[in-house]
Amino acid sequence: MKKFYIFLSFLFLCLTTFSLYQLVFQKRDFYEKEYLDKTSVYVSSLSRPRGRILDNKGRVLVDNVGVKSIVYRKINNISLEEELEVAEKLATLLEFKETISTQDLKKYWLTTHTEEGNRLITSEEYALFDRRKLNSNDLYLLKLDRITDSMLNEYNELEKKCAYVYTLMNKGYYYDAKVIKLEVTEKEYASVLEEKLMGVTNEMYFKREYPYGATLRSIFGSVGNIPKELEMHYLNQGYALDDIVGISFLEQEYDAYLKGEKDTYKVEDDGTLTLVTEGKRGNDLVLSIDIDMQIGIEEIVKKQIKEGKKLKNTEYYNGSYVLVGNPNTGAIKAMVGLKYLGNDVFKMTESDVLFSSFTVGSIVKGASMAMAYQNNLVDVGKKIKDSCVKLYLIPEKCSYKSLGYVDDITALKTSSNYYQFLLAIKLAGYTYSRNMKMNVTEREFSIYREAFAKFGLGVKTGIDLPNEQTGLKGNTIAADLLLNFAIGQYDTYTPIELLQYINTIASSGVRYKLSLLDKIIDKDGNILVKYEKEVLSTFDLSGEYFDRIKTGFYQVVNGGTGSGYVDTAFNAAGKTGTSETIYDSDNDGVGDVKTINNTFAMYAPFDNPKYSLVSVSPHVSHYNGRTDYFAYINRYISKAVSDYVFSNY
Repeated sequence: MKKFYIFLSFLFLCLTTFSLYQLVFQKRDFYEKEYLDKTSVYVSSLSRPRGRILDNKGRVLVDNVGVKSIVYRKINNISLEEELEVAEKLATLLEFKETISTQDLKKYWLTTHTEEGNRLITSEEYALFDRRKLNSNDLYLLKLDRITDSMLNEYNELEKKCAYVYTLMNKGYYYDAKVIKLEVTEKEYASVLEEKLMGVTNEMYFKREYPYGATLRSIFGSVGNIPKELEMHYLNQGYALDDIVGISFLEQEYDAYLKGEKDTYKVEDDGTLTLVTEGKRGNDLVLSIDIDMQIGIEEIVKKQIKEGKKLKNTEYYNGSYVLVGNPNTGAIKAMVGLKYLGNDVFKMTESDVLFSSFTVGSIVKGASMAMAYQNNLVDVGKKIKDSCVKLYLIPEKCSYKSLGYVDDITALKTSSNYYQFLLAIKLAGYTYSRNMKMNVTEREFSIYREAFAKFGLGVKTGIDLPNEQTGLKGNTIAADLLLNFAIGQYDTYTPIELLQYINTIASSGVRYKLSLLDKIIDKDGNILVKYEKEVLSTFDLSGEYFDRIKTGFYQVVNGGTGSGYVDTAFNAAGKTGTSETIYDSDNDGVGDVKTINNTFAMYAPFDNPKYSLVSVSPHVSHYNGRTDYFAYINRYISKAVSDYVFSNY
């Protein structure tokens, strides 16, 4: 029995020894790797190519170009002396256009003159520091303030250059990649590479390239460092603080897809980098934009603007906006904004279609009629004689001329203001009589605005661009202003809202979200995201009423106020708008000249819409007390653009 226990003890000892062997020796490599992973420093490459932006036929609108750069990453336990040596060497090898600021030079002086800097603080101030009346930052600021120009003048140009490089090496977070110089020359790149300086690498930095120049640049947006106020947001999304991100428009909206994945390197003890994981470029964003159509429309609008400026009363006219979309999906095909600076020079202002708003005039009457039908205010088909409305203590309000007898359809065709005024008066619970007193409340304005919103007027269109604006809402409640509202002379709307509005008319009350996205694809062309049309709202109205609105719009461009805006061969429907506004002619922030805005919106063909088109021309004319000549610039633009689009696409 005793021998049995001895055998068991021996067996247990053997098993224990074997287990320890496995733990200590066989798994040693695993634990060493774990230890190294936790104690080693890993860094990312400076950048990787972002995804490209393409048009709907695959043509590259935004690309990447690699530029050589010199980058510094701080190494563990590197001394001040070693960093200064690196800075001095880089200063001799590289040329810089920039120079160090006085404040940064003072900071450099304190870094390299510790003892002299300490003597800038008095014994009384050190005593206050000991009693915690001053802190270390207070002392540092006092030192900076006491560094004189004569102290700084001791530096020669090379030393100032060295100070500038050292400042770049120590900006930002400890392990951030510090860009010392972008777009270095071949000679600079090679000479730095030969030196094998501690923490210094030669890397490719990828920046954006625009094959079509300024076209749509404001819509593409820009990339840059993460804004300070958004650091936590990006950190929570898995970004690093030194990442380059989209900071506006499409680059910002689709950054999660466009951003590439950077290479990961391990920092060796000698400061060299060993590739651990290779990154990849971002995914490609394919837009609904057709770049040929875009450029073709730009050239047409430029020509029409220059021709228009030769006409009378156009002193304050300086540009127009044109949008082309698909009314069946909300996709945008072209987005043009141009401001004429004179001497054949134009500024691209496409992004203003999201931000600049205008009184747009009678173009909104389709929405006004929809509200009236919905609230049983219309005597369908009944003809009334066009006239003027005269409210108590309010000047007469009339159509632009006497239009004879009109019904709900011909009131749209001829753009009768009188017809809309009567509907607004009826909404407020009154029957019109000359010099009548009429009280209105917020209720009537709300009914109009809620109806308009279902068409995209006064609300965001949902377009895939950040910070879209919705125009201005009037805040005064008055009877005459309600009449103004009904004919588009009170609230203001953006050109992009007008596009959604005409799309909604074409779709019989279905409001589709606007979008520039067609799809997102990876580098192999696989579709990751495909645009699907999205309904934002529908206007609850019988189809027969929408048919009457659409018939009215058809008659507008076929014998009505829109005659000449589009060729009748295209079987279009649309609406014009003319409105008064105030222009700030001397840029003092106060409007001082009464001008006229002209707008037009259409879709075609009438029975099976393929394209919608909006043109907005602010300040095309003005009241100067000498002539009432009106320059039909917007008509010429609309005609030329619609001819081009419907004849070629």
